[in-house]
Amino acid sequence: MSNMLLPASTAATVSERVALGKAARRRAPRTSHGDWEPAADRPDPVGLLQSQEGARVPELVPIRHGRMLASEFSFFRGAALGMASDLAPTPTSGIEVQICGDAHLSNFGVFGTPERGMLFDVNDFDETLAGPWEWDVKRLAASLAVAGRDRGFTDQERADIVGAAARSYRTAMRTFAGMSNLDVWYGKQDVSVIETWRAQMGKREKRVVETTLTKAQNRDHLAAFAKLTTSRGGVVRLRDEHPLITPLENLMDPGAAEAMRRSLQGTLDAYASSLPLDRQRLLKTFEPAQMARKVVGVGSVGTRCWIVLLLGRDATDPLILQAKEAEPSVLERYLAPSPFDPHGQRVVEGQRLMQAAGDILLGWVRVNGIDGERRDFYVRQLWDHKGSVDIAGMVPRGMGLYGELCGWTLARAHARSGDRIAIAAYLGSGPTFDTAIARFAEAYAEQNEADHQALVDAHRDGRIEATLGV
Repeated sequence: MSNMLLPASTAATVSERVALGKAARRRAPRTSHGDWEPAADRPDPVGLLQSQEGARVPELVPIRHGRMLASEFSFFRGAALGMASDLAPTPTSGIEVQICGDAHLSNFGVFGTPERGMLFDVNDFDETLAGPWEWDVKRLAASLAVAGRDRGFTDQERADIVGAAARSYRTAMRTFAGMSNLDVWYGKQDVSVIETWRAQMGKREKRVVETTLTKAQNRDHLAAFAKLTTSRGGVVRLRDEHPLITPLENLMDPGAAEAMRRSLQGTLDAYASSLPLDRQRLLKTFEPAQMARKVVGVGSVGTRCWIVLLLGRDATDPLILQAKEAEPSVLERYLAPSPFDPHGQRVVEGQRLMQAAGDILLGWVRVNGIDGERRDFYVRQLWDHKGSVDIAGMVPRGMGLYGELCGWTLARAHARSGDRIAIAAYLGSGPTFDTAIARFAEAYAEQNEADHQALVDAHRDGRIEATLGV
């Protein structure tokens, strides 16, 4: 497969692109997407997890295990590598897009735009790569089935939820196929769409959505500053909440900490070079004050993540950046490697292709750590009106509506980078694809339960160490 982030060719006519999509049905019939069972030589799921952990911070790895042990859905969130391994031999249409690589339903949410509006979009791109659009659809579908099982939904309720999400993806892609290139690029889901979605819900779910939107609207740089810092004698410092947040000076000996502090401005200058000139100018109006290690996510736990406190006009004018380690995408074990050498750039370029709008300070940097190892990071504002819906509080109707919203959003993201006309022609106007995806999702959710149990057994037997409840 190609590894370039390129749009559909403009050389082919619309009819030729339609023919390409329909011809792909012979290579991968739409019904074939519903056929899945574990391969006879399927890798051990616990072994796959451990294969990712050799380069991670050892003291944090047990936290990752503990978070994945919490439920079947939390395990699924952290097992993107395992699912990529399972998807690798499955049929695909051969039509590539820029994929998220980890498009489960908790990796969608609301966030602020540069104009200070709010959008609903995909919001995690650690694994992004050029690849089969079907992989993202199946990851989303399986996450809905897993979450439905966690919530105790019936077989029919789960089938309806997943089928609705697949239908939403399919019908949205067919809509985008009929739109102009610029109109597709400008497509987005703003909060007015979320308001329409909320209007179809019951009272309990409306409260969940209202809480999510309110929290997101309040999660800005000032809220992060208030939550994460303290002031002593007029000096602002990041809080020590070890092991989740640990200031630099509490992680290493004074000499090493001082050396890292001295190198911080150079690192910020290198990161700034990945930004447009106007954003570089904005960044230069802030001075670095302190940095701390932060534990984030589920599958990402153990990778290096730093937060950097910067101050502008005075001590009440903060900016908090998050620098998150960017490793090779788990998909690169099974697809062509990224054309971008810094993996931070891979993440940023993928995000720019897929998102309707993005953080004005999104960039990347490559640095040598105190241990001498070269590492890649992508950098963004820590909080930028970001929020996600509480999956644990959803009832079947609400999860179905949410799945439809995610399906539309994923189609819009894929339509920006791939041949939307060919994909739409492949999908067709009937429910064949939707039904197949629902069958796949249920089969994979069952496998996910077995894999989660394997992790539980490994912990019980002492093969892995886990820190619970952190």
